Amino acid sequence: MRILFLSQYFPPEVNAPASRVSELSKCWAEAGEGVTIITTFPNHPTGVVPEEYRGKGFQKEEVDGCTVLRTWIYVTPNSGFFKRVLSFLSFMISSIFAGVFRSGPCDVVIATSPQIFAGFAGWVVSVFKRKPFVLEIRDLWPDSAIQLGILRNSILIRLSRWLERFLYRKATILVTVSKSIQEVLVHHKGDKENVLYLPNGIHPHFFAPGDRLNEKRNLIGVGDEFVVSYIGTHGLSHGLDRLVEAAHLLRERSDIHFLFIGDGAKKEDTLRKSRELALEKITFLPSEPKEDMPAWYAASDVSIVSLLDLPIFTTAVPSKMFEVMACERPVLLIAKGEAADLLDGSGGGVVLTDGTPEKIAATLLELAQDPRRCKSYGKAGREYVIAHFDRRKLASEYLARLNERFDKRS
Repeated sequence: MRILFLSQYFPPEVNAPASRVSELSKCWAEAGEGVTIITTFPNHPTGVVPEEYRGKGFQKEEVDGCTVLRTWIYVTPNSGFFKRVLSFLSFMISSIFAGVFRSGPCDVVIATSPQIFAGFAGWVVSVFKRKPFVLEIRDLWPDSAIQLGILRNSILIRLSRWLERFLYRKATILVTVSKSIQEVLVHHKGDKENVLYLPNGIHPHFFAPGDRLNEKRNLIGVGDEFVVSYIGTHGLSHGLDRLVEAAHLLRERSDIHFLFIGDGAKKEDTLRKSRELALEKITFLPSEPKEDMPAWYAASDVSIVSLLDLPIFTTAVPSKMFEVMACERPVLLIAKGEAADLLDGSGGGVVLTDGTPEKIAATLLELAQDPRRCKSYGKAGREYVIAHFDRRKLASEYLARLNERFDKRS
């Protein structure tokens, strides 16, 4: 099968869409399928393009047995609504051009969100190529933008909802990463058979347990302290102020160190708040390469996954939760809904539905005083994620469903 995959995000970017697309594609290529990925030049979330990619409008690469077509985008940091929309639209236009004129023959076109304009590009390419269209829905847009207060204009909201419903109708198959979103999409499409739940996952040999007292601890100048990490996008969705406030409540505990790794729209605000509170036991680092993530998780005693208390996020299952669990470290999840139910069922950590700084600080203090409990959470989490979220098994299941529906010989 020849698969054409459209995604705005791809490595060396380290966000969840980039990991999903690259790892699925690698598994499919290893299975003998032909995979072409249309993406753009890495720039998320800082808006800074690495030097080796600068000044280019198009580039063809071979990555892990896949053909990667990088196309032009209007580059901007992951902040500011209208600039981000311009960036999304620019990729939509350039990816349509690359898909129609530069990608070669295919048997199916897959487009992944976020963002939804990449989905529109996928549909246009599928029409030109006269091939089936598969749309991956990773979050419910525009609901997420509306609830976060990013999208407020009533006309834009109506246009966004029209585009959402249009793409749901046009997709031969809708694929989603959470059961909650699957239920919503079944309601929209009115066809359960063509709405598939295929969650995110991990490679268990890559995200694996490691030494706690490793070189990463030396890098940030901590010894045997209890390290609380937040690793990932510092975005509008995550409520990072409350984590800094929790660090302030624990400021007298010289044995507890907070570590933030990543970039995003709220990075500067989070840094500023930490400085205002004059916190000493806290370290901020920019985004780190994916290959270093297992070592950073290993250096952590607990890793926080945090979502704001909004209805839209009850449908979300953050993929970094699986990474932490696979590295045999406990998760402190601040969220409600499907992610909370999953972590509760796994035994891989603690769920806080009340994400106040006081509750966060009290929970972290309990964990710091009970290393055996942390170890138990870590072991249970890894066992669970290997059993249910091995990316290789999920990729095989995904491919089987594609072959079942779109066998080019039929």
